[in-house]
Amino acid sequence: MKEDSLSNKAYIELRKKILSNQLISGTRLKEDEWAKKLDANRIAIREALTRLMGEQLIVQGEKGGFFVKTLTVEDSHLIRELREILEVGALRLVMQKIDEKGITELERICDDFSSMVERGYFGGACEADVKFHETLIEYAGNDKLIDLYKASNIPLFHQKLGKMQTHMDDYELTDQEHREIVAGIREKNIQRAEEALVKHLIRGEVASIDLS
Repeated sequence: MKEDSLSNKAYIELRKKILSNQLISGTRLKEDEWAKKLDANRIAIREALTRLMGEQLIVQGEKGGFFVKTLTVEDSHLIRELREILEVGALRLVMQKIDEKGITELERICDDFSSMVERGYFGGACEADVKFHETLIEYAGNDKLIDLYKASNIPLFHQKLGKMQTHMDDYELTDQEHREIVAGIREKNIQRAEEALVKHLIRGEVASIDLS
């Protein structure tokens, strides 16, 4: 496999594990260990880690090495504000462009989330949560918006999901809020969808602060 393909494979896998809370805040990412785990060379792993650092998902330690980023309270607030701007803007574009197939896909992701929670696969539930929001951005159909979102997509409430596995109320609220967003999209009711999305993101911010 070509080195750029190996690097991209490593990037996708590590990013997924960070966003689904399989790699928690403060975890050190050792190049040699991940090279073995992902059957890649260290150059490919280093390139993947550099991309993740560009997305602000990981940071370099004072004495070297790469670590999953730990959010401060201020980080949580600023990122929530940015995500609100980007995702609400995306919703307005989605309303203009989405078709029945797209709505059905969003509903399928909601069903995946519910199924994962019911079976106790909380890492999978976190992945479905991430997928829901990234799919909304993709359906906006604006490459520049997608690039901006990827550069700011630090998981706020995804961290909450991963750490609060015994609190089923949190999963239920996430499921309800996702489905309310989709219902607003299906009805072409932008106010309903926006209110559900903003409520969802603010709750995520509060949850991340509670964990600080």
